[in-house]
Amino acid sequence: MEPFGADPAVEVGAMLFTLVDPTRGHEVEYNRWYERDHFYGGCMIGPWLFAGRRWVSTRELKDLRFPTGVPGEFAVADPIDAGSYLATYFIHKGHEPEHFAWTTRQVFELYSNGRGFEEREHAHTSLYFFTGAEHRDSDGVPTHMALDHPYAGLISVHLDRADGVDQKSLESWLGATGREILFDGSAGSSVDQVQNWRPIIPKGEEGDAPMKLGTGPGTRQRSLQLLFTKADPRESLDQLRSYVDALSSDGLGTVRLVAPFIPTIPGTDTYTDQLW
Repeated sequence: MEPFGADPAVEVGAMLFTLVDPTRGHEVEYNRWYERDHFYGGCMIGPWLFAGRRWVSTRELKDLRFPTGVPGEFAVADPIDAGSYLATYFIHKGHEPEHFAWTTRQVFELYSNGRGFEEREHAHTSLYFFTGAEHRDSDGVPTHMALDHPYAGLISVHLDRADGVDQKSLESWLGATGREILFDGSAGSSVDQVQNWRPIIPKGEEGDAPMKLGTGPGTRQRSLQLLFTKADPRESLDQLRSYVDALSSDGLGTVRLVAPFIPTIPGTDTYTDQLW
């Protein structure tokens, strides 16, 4: 595909968020298949996908997920500790249809040629569109470089707006009260940037894949936030609890999942023995 120089800049438009468990006993095999082949052949070589990164949730990190007791119809990880490996990929703004057309064909092509991996189960695999970001520093790491920067951790926050609350009101709260809580350095937070996303809800055959993709994208009330941390994400979880409480008490919405991750170490099998 020819480069498209008329774009004003490199901008994030959409994201693939895929949370997966290997079958027990196949952890190393899965990790090597994904990082050595599928990360590239199934995603990175595709048109207009320009950044990707893998993250892992060890047993210790899974035990820190909250809230518990989320009804099944609203769950992101079901059960709450489902999903050991997370991969996130950025797709260039304005060229999402071109990439999606490629990836639908590519995944079936790979599987038909024996380059799939059956010993895995998706907890939650969905596409999201970018709606904006908050940065701790005015000249910090740009949004589109977040997956390339060596962040120490990532915390995903899935939430549903309350009935009667529109997206604009939620985003206004996130950019004021929410920002103040999450970037409160005096409380030990190392959150450096917060990216806001909403799910792309597939129509008809748009979401077809050669495997089950886990829980669905949610409704149009659903939002996802990615919090990139400069230090171990565990150090920021007190902020997240305060954040969740404030969101609820202010009547904006209900958080369905807070899940911390750390980056994988490419080319190694580190953490494969710490998933369960």
